[in-house]
Order: sequence, then structure tokens, then C-alpha cells
Amino acid sequence: MKRKIIKIDAAKCNGCGLCAQACHEDAIVMVDGKAKLLKDDYCDGLGDCLPACPAGAITFEEREAAAYDEAAVKARQSRKAAENPPEEPLACGCPGTHSRSLERSQESAGSAGSGIEPPAACPAHPAAHHGAFPAVYHAVPPASELRQWPVQIKLVPAKAPYFNNAHLLVAADCAAYASGAFHGLFMKNKITIIGCPKLDNIDYTEKLTEIIANNNIKSVTVVRMEVPCCGGIEHAVVSALKNSGKFLQWKVYILSTKGKILED
Repeated sequence: MKRKIIKIDAAKCNGCGLCAQACHEDAIVMVDGKAKLLKDDYCDGLGDCLPACPAGAITFEEREAAAYDEAAVKARQSRKAAENPPEEPLACGCPGTHSRSLERSQESAGSAGSGIEPPAACPAHPAAHHGAFPAVYHAVPPASELRQWPVQIKLVPAKAPYFNNAHLLVAADCAAYASGAFHGLFMKNKITIIGCPKLDNIDYTEKLTEIIANNNIKSVTVVRMEVPCCGGIEHAVVSALKNSGKFLQWKVYILSTKGKILED
């Protein structure tokens, strides 16, 4: 029969998989990093996948295709469910999202060890691990300056107690890898939250506005990378400060990909 059905342009597909998640019939699968219509009779032609595609790779076309087979779709979904039973959820939810403060004592600041144990020597190759992690074994690494968990902007509770009277650091998540001195230079005595506007594909303005407006934030520091897409995190902070109606001390640092401070 001739009917309306989706068409996927493989050249435009960026492999994000959002269309496959949006398809209620599981008619779309990811093959070699590209979205693909599994079978014509699995597609109902309603197009829930179209608005989910950020690359505009999905359109409708009218062509000869097998009729939508609801029974076949349900049978396949039942088989998938049986083959991949859901994991038992933790009674208390994901432990990675539990909000908590991390106390840093004066005694341990700058002198705490990493907690990494030297690997055991291999009997066949006793010198195989010689020199591994020398900084960890033979020197005392600086302590972490992280004062709370979680750190991702998307995950932090907007009214977490650690935001009260806090000096807030909003950082691009690449910044700590670019700058070896990131903890001492930027994180010390601050509450740190991180994100990547390009990877998260969201505007952080609303969440940051909620954090600043509903807590007694003392100051805001932004650390971003020099790449243009990282400007999104700075823009979100500036917009959040305006939206909050508060007048706070704030500063922006821009790092080069080599970790050098370009502007301050």
C-alpha cells in the first residue's frame, strides 16, 4: 500500500539517538552510529521522532510500504522486555544525586593523600610497575577543594543547604582539565557547579536563576574556556543574575585550551 512514512537522511544524522528514544513503537534503531528505520510495518507514520531530531534528518515521505502492524510491534516490544528486564531501582534513588556537603579541615587542606594504592608487582615482570604514579607514591598531592556533591548544574538541588552564604563558582567542565591549578586557583572556599551547554544542549539560565534567587549567594565566579560554545555558560550566569534581581559581586575568567587565563 502507498502511505506516509518517515525518511531518515543518514548524511544529516548526528547519531544522538533522540529519535529512537522518542519512537513509541521502537521502529528506529541505531546502526553504526546512525538512526535507521527497522521495518516499515513498525512505523505508524505519526512522526513523534520528527521534533526530537536536532539535525533535521527526519522527514515524511509517501511511498509504497507495508501497513502498520500494531500486533507485531507489541510482540517485539514484549520480547525486548523479556530479554532486557529493568534493573531493580535503589530504594533511595541514585546515590550520585544525593546532596551533601564535603567538609575540608584546615589540617588536611593541601596535605591529604590521594587514597590510591600502588599496584602489586607482577611476579613475571617485577619491574613492570616501576615508576607508575610517581607523584602519588613519592609526593603528597594537594587536597581536593570540592566542598559539596553533586557538582553538575543539572543535578544540584536549587535549594541545597550548602548554597546558603556561599561564594559560587560556575565552571565549564573542561576547565579543570585545562588548568592543573584549578582547585587552588578557583575552587578554594567556593561551592562549585559545572556544566557544558553544548553537550547538555540546554539553557542553564532558569536553574541558575533559581539558585541565586532562593539562596544567600555572596558572590559568583565564572570560569569558562575560550571556545565560542563555552560562551553559553557565561551568558546563562549573566542572565540569571539579571533575572534574580540581586546585585552581586561577580567575575569571569576565560581559559585557553592550554590552561592560561586570557581575561580576568
